[in-house]
Amino acid sequence: MTTTHAQSPKAGPGRRGVLAASGALALAGTGLLTGCGGDTRDGGDGDRFRAAFTSGGSQETLDPHVAPNFVDQARAKALYDTLGTYADDMSVRERLAESWESDASGTRWRIRLRAARFHDGSPVTARDVLYSYRRAADPSTGSPSQVLLSAIDFGASRADGDRSLVLVLKAPNFEFPTVFAGPGTEIVPDGTTDFRKPVGSGPFTFVSFTPGGTARYRRWADHWDGAPHIAELEIVPADEESARLNALLSGQVHYGADMAGASVERLKGNSGTRLLTAERATAQQLLLRTGRAPFSDPRLIRAVQLGIDRAALVRIALAGHGRAGDDLFGMGLRGYPDDLEPRERDVDRARALVKEAGAEGLRVTVETSSVDAAWEPAADLMARQLREVGLRLSVNTRASSTYFSEIKTKGVAAFNTTSTLPVSDFLQQRVRGGAARNQTQYASRTFDALLDRARTSRDEKERLGLLARAQKLARDESGLLVWAFSDANDAIASSVRGLRAAPPNSHDWARFDRVRLS
Repeated sequence: MTTTHAQSPKAGPGRRGVLAASGALALAGTGLLTGCGGDTRDGGDGDRFRAAFTSGGSQETLDPHVAPNFVDQARAKALYDTLGTYADDMSVRERLAESWESDASGTRWRIRLRAARFHDGSPVTARDVLYSYRRAADPSTGSPSQVLLSAIDFGASRADGDRSLVLVLKAPNFEFPTVFAGPGTEIVPDGTTDFRKPVGSGPFTFVSFTPGGTARYRRWADHWDGAPHIAELEIVPADEESARLNALLSGQVHYGADMAGASVERLKGNSGTRLLTAERATAQQLLLRTGRAPFSDPRLIRAVQLGIDRAALVRIALAGHGRAGDDLFGMGLRGYPDDLEPRERDVDRARALVKEAGAEGLRVTVETSSVDAAWEPAADLMARQLREVGLRLSVNTRASSTYFSEIKTKGVAAFNTTSTLPVSDFLQQRVRGGAARNQTQYASRTFDALLDRARTSRDEKERLGLLARAQKLARDESGLLVWAFSDANDAIASSVRGLRAAPPNSHDWARFDRVRLS
């Protein structure tokens, strides 16, 4: 799920002490402690599953095409479906689409839909797909997949039957099926604009939702992939990791998202819970805005790359639960270059670059937030490390509820995370010049041209070679520093069955319709 994320919070030590009372206090306003109503007429035995996530604040919506955070994606997975879904390695398999195939040019893709229905009983049709994709491709909607969907020529695309459509692309793209599983590509009924009482084709139907609060859903017996095993699903907000941990330990929730550091160690010794760990699932990033001073000077980007000690950051900020990064997204995924020289710290070279740029003693503010418990200790450690090369780093901590919206326009350096996505999609969405989610403002015609050539090549080996060239260029120039890959840890009560460790954004992550409670 992006990320988005997506932007996904991963954690490490440094959060304030974990107290049982803090979890209860944090959840008191969610309805979690007082119980909740819910119609179980379609719910079998009346069992209710509760999952705790970091919330997106009062601006949250159930519009599936606006899904920047994990909690948004979990809610979307409950209510809606997509044409495809990601396997753990980010390859794509069928979901609402029964099949797809391209012509020899890679510009015309025929898609056949399976027999599925929306919650109101109407069939899912080709017209619904065209409407959903056209809406998500509109930049004003804010879909994380907008850049990918904008490749479609909607004037030439058409439905040629209730369950068959042809998507015509503006340019050849043999990687196009990755978009079918992307966050923000969910299929909604043709003409939908109001999501206050949403209708989807997912495994659960809508009951109630409060932005920044609890979302409640009911089992849908007629789902095309089989009815959920639980009667009701509640997704509740718990922004502090300590609140999620203690809600799980006290039995208030069955699932706690995003555990790390001291919480992981505590859960390992608890017989009433189990950890679901997807290793190296999240890229920990420092975004340096190349479109603004001082990082419009590439020497200072290089100085930061060489000045930080990545092994120390993993050891301290991530409590050892991760691996040092080499400033590229997607370690271990298809398309990630396998011949990279690791980034080694070089204090002397970094100091020389700072001096050449006339930036000795330069003060730089980095944006961070408690939304990810690794960021604040990482920022403190980076400040000490970069002081050795002549840069003075200070920290501006922003509210978790508004952090991601604020860093789109504010500041020159910011922490961020991105969970598992296809490498080619990440590059198109986050690194390509002018892309809406390119937060470093990197712009390179050479990089963009390499991406275009990769996606238009029919030969798999050639495509991967071009992607590798593009990534190596962006690695040095883009200002997107991947300093580590952290493990993704979710935790469940021992009574939960049917969930397994899976990378965020993949099919089996937050697959709550498969849950059984014993």
